[in-house]
Amino acid sequence: MKYFVTGATGFIGSHLVPKLIAQGHAVTCLVRNPAKTESLKKLGATLAHGDVTDKASMLEPLRGVDGVFHLAGMYELGREYHDRMRSINVDGARNTFEAAIEAGVPRIVHTSTIGVFGNTHDQLPDETYRVEKSALSSEYERTKWAAHYEVALPMIQHGAPIIITQPGAVTGPGDTSPLAQMFEMFLRRMPVMFGAKSGVTWAHVDDIADGHILAMEKGRIGEVYILAGPALTYRESMQVFEKISGIGAPKVWLPGWMAGATAGLFGALERTFNAKLMFSSEALSTLNDYTFYGSADKAKRELGWRPRPVEPIFKEVLEYEIQRRKSA
Repeated sequence: MKYFVTGATGFIGSHLVPKLIAQGHAVTCLVRNPAKTESLKKLGATLAHGDVTDKASMLEPLRGVDGVFHLAGMYELGREYHDRMRSINVDGARNTFEAAIEAGVPRIVHTSTIGVFGNTHDQLPDETYRVEKSALSSEYERTKWAAHYEVALPMIQHGAPIIITQPGAVTGPGDTSPLAQMFEMFLRRMPVMFGAKSGVTWAHVDDIADGHILAMEKGRIGEVYILAGPALTYRESMQVFEKISGIGAPKVWLPGWMAGATAGLFGALERTFNAKLMFSSEALSTLNDYTFYGSADKAKRELGWRPRPVEPIFKEVLEYEIQRRKSA
C-alpha cells in the first residue's frame, strides 16, 4: 500500500513510519524542513515538503495514496502556545482531510486523544462519551476537541472516509511531552507532589503505532477507537516507579484543591504579566483530581489491539532516563 503520513517526525509518527516500511508499504511523509529528516530518508520514506497549515502543499503528494495517517499535532501547556495549537490542531486537520478527499484517498486515520473527554472523574468511558468544550482545562484539549467534534465528525457525516483513534497517555524512551515530567520529577526525588487522585492511561508508543496500523487495516469508516492502556493515578504510577527502580516515591501528596488554587493564581500572573512560570496554570489544573481515562475494549474487540502492561513500560523509560542523565 501507499501511505501518506503527517507528523512523521513526532513521537508516534517516528515509530509508525518504520513499522509501515518494515511491512513493505511505500510511505510519503509530509515534512516542513527536509534537512531535519535524515532518519526518514535512511528508512526509504519519500519526503514531501509542506505543512498541514498549507492545504495546497499536500494536494500533489496525496494523489494515488491508499491511506492517510494524520498524526500532526501540537501538544503544549501554556498560553504562549494557544494560537499555534489552533492553527495546527484544528485548521491543520481540516486542511488534511479536505486535501485527502479532493485527491480521492479512500481511508484516513485521524489521531484524536482521550483528552477531548476532559476530566473523566475516575471513570473509564467508551467512545460514546462526550463533554462540552467549556468543561476542558487546557487549550490543547479544546483544540483537539474542535478537530474531533467540529471538523472530523461533521465531515464523516457528509461521507468523508475518516477513522478516528483516541490515544491515552503515550510514553516510551525519548518522550519529550509534558507527560515525561512525571519521570523527571520522580528521578529528581521530589519530596512533595500534587496529583494523588489525578491520573492517565499508560501505553507504549510502539503499541499506539500498532493501533494506528490496525485502525487503517481493520477499522470501520466513521468509527472511533480508544487506544488506552491501564489507568493509574500519578501516585499509583510513582509507586510502581519505586518498585522498579528502588528509588523512593514521594510520601507527601497535597490535595487536588491546592493544585486548583495554585493554577488560578498562576493563571492570573500569566494573563496580567505574561509570566512564564515553571508550571503553567494549565498543567497545574490537570492535577486537581483530574483523570484522563478511557476504555479500549472496542479497539481490543474489533481491531485485535493488545497493549502491554505498565511495569515493562515504566522499566524501559526509567532505565532510559537514568542512562540519559548519566551521559549528560
